[in-house]
Amino acid sequence: MEKILVLDFGGQYNQLIARRVREMNVYSEIVPYNKTSVAGIAEAGYKGIIFTGGPNSVYDESSPHFDAEILNAGIPVLGICYGCQLIAYMAGGEICSAGSVSEYGKTGLTVKKSTLFADVPEKSVCWMSHTDYVRTAPGGFEITAATANCPCAAFADEERKIYGVQFHPEVTHTEYGGRILENYIKNICGCRGDWTAEDFVNTSVEKYREELAGKKVLCALSGGVDSSVAAVLLHKAIGSNLICVFVDHGLLRKDEGDTVERVMKNEMGLNLIRVNAQKRFLEKLEGVTEPEKKRKIIGEEFIRVFEDVAKQTGKVDVLVQGTIYPDVIESGKGDAAVIKSHHNVGGLPDVIEFEKIVEPLKNLFKDEVRAAGRQLGIPEYLVNRQPFPGPGLAIRTIGEVTEEKLAILREADAIFREELDCSGFGKEANQYFAVLTDCRTVGVMGDARTYGYTVALRSVTTDDFMTADWTRIPFEILAKASNRITNEVRSVSRVVYDITAKPPATVEWE
Repeated sequence: MEKILVLDFGGQYNQLIARRVREMNVYSEIVPYNKTSVAGIAEAGYKGIIFTGGPNSVYDESSPHFDAEILNAGIPVLGICYGCQLIAYMAGGEICSAGSVSEYGKTGLTVKKSTLFADVPEKSVCWMSHTDYVRTAPGGFEITAATANCPCAAFADEERKIYGVQFHPEVTHTEYGGRILENYIKNICGCRGDWTAEDFVNTSVEKYREELAGKKVLCALSGGVDSSVAAVLLHKAIGSNLICVFVDHGLLRKDEGDTVERVMKNEMGLNLIRVNAQKRFLEKLEGVTEPEKKRKIIGEEFIRVFEDVAKQTGKVDVLVQGTIYPDVIESGKGDAAVIKSHHNVGGLPDVIEFEKIVEPLKNLFKDEVRAAGRQLGIPEYLVNRQPFPGPGLAIRTIGEVTEEKLAILREADAIFREELDCSGFGKEANQYFAVLTDCRTVGVMGDARTYGYTVALRSVTTDDFMTADWTRIPFEILAKASNRITNEVRSVSRVVYDITAKPPATVEWE
């Protein structure tokens, strides 16, 4: 399989770089700079390497560096922003601070004719975000682009296929960024672009058919897109050796438990065991208000429930989970900060009673998971189902989780989703839901004073869930949803709409 290495130096757009490569049907993977070596990279057989951006200065001794021998490994290299400066630094160029003329945002770019800039006009717009810049290109490198304040906005050693760009071609603000990356991936690295959902499914089925032969496997099935695709994929690989366990933890959306059981058991034909564990989870969550603690408790209790089921069904060797790439990244990858622990990544207890955990989707983004689901023949209405976190409504209920608060949230959430779906505007958003805040406010109903909860509505538009913008829902739809919630749901006196992007917020509130 053709693959591109995205060598991570801590930049904010690293996941976006990987996404852009995959959009060209070429597999990419992100590896922290300090988790591999030149020998390891050569052995892995990458067709190309992309050095990412980062917040450091290359001349700072504490900044992330890499073995300069990578430039002599015979593998094409593209450095972006900090990665560009690092290549120049390793090859003997001069880096300095831009001082008072640092460039941030859209910037005019002038390019020379080169392989990297094939079919890119001489004048265009790029996205800059830097304080340092390359003052002098290394020996053997030619300057191939410039801006008004950056005389070396790009350089190239065509013979060794090593390139550096000070700007960010991966962001949409760079006018011809897609063309530049395609030139690198297709023309310079020579990738054909044949990594598809069909290829992923076929390869995975064969892999797990061999790897899990003769083993009894337990699949953590929540009924969401990720776990459903993981379950069907493993079912195709190992058939009756797969036992799907659906844990109804009492934190599901309205009527969700029954729907999951009907679809996965009756329509998809999976070997499904439903465990009603609502009381068990709520007792564990009693008095808990801290979001990370909620996630940890739910993650551990999930495992304990699976262990109990495993004991009842005989020895089970393997646990399967629907972890996807954003889960892994947000839970802390390499030196990255933990944004929030996902119950199927950072929320796992240290000791579990399974031989191993298998996460067949852990290298896929959400849209790639959906594509794999279609390839597996999963019905479209299930493939396009609204994303739902493993901890469920517990992390959409701010503060302590109680049966009363869950009942309020279920109704409010169902109304909001129904209004968006009925209006047709739900197609414009990628995820939408309600949050029950822990804030009570004064209201008035029927000439009487009320003191009820505030419900927050959240809707986002995104390509990959690594970044997201809030959805511009028409006021009429929001007004109707708000009116219905305050009239039909007891104990709610106010409805607000969340207009925060990711970053700085996450999609979920907790």
